[in-house]
Amino acid sequence: MKSIYCFFIFSCAFASFSQTVRESLSIPSRILGREVKYSIYIPKGYDNSSRRFPVLYLLHGYSDNEMGWTQFGEVEDIANNTIEKGEATPMLIAMPDAAVTWYINDVGGKNRYEDFFIQEFIPFIDSMYRTR
Repeated sequence: MKSIYCFFIFSCAFASFSQTVRESLSIPSRILGREVKYSIYIPKGYDNSSRRFPVLYLLHGYSDNEMGWTQFGEVEDIANNTIEKGEATPMLIAMPDAAVTWYINDVGGKNRYEDFFIQEFIPFIDSMYRTR
C-alpha cells in the first residue's frame, strides 16, 4: 500500500510539470542590454508529438507585464476551450514583457524594443520551440 501511495504522490508531482502555461521565463537581450521575461502557452499534446505549431504573439497592455494574459486574461482557459471545441488550431502563445515601451523603438534609440522583438524574440521562440 505504501508503494502505491508513493507512486500516486510522484505521479501528481510529475503531472504538475506538464502544465500548459510557463510563466516568467527569460531571454537575454543584447539589443536591450538586459534579460526580458516572457510567458508561453504550450498546447496539450505538444510534448507527445513532433508536430510544429503556429505561434500567436500576445502583447500585454500598458504598464502590465508578461503575466498579464495568464493571470488576468485567462489565456490558458480560453486557448484550451477554443482548441478543444475546434474553434482554434493548437498553437503556441508567446507573451513577452515590454514594460511601458509600446512595443516600439523610442525616438532617441535608447530603448529599441521593436528591434529586440523582431531580431531576437521571434528567432528565440523559433529556436526554443517547434514553431512553423
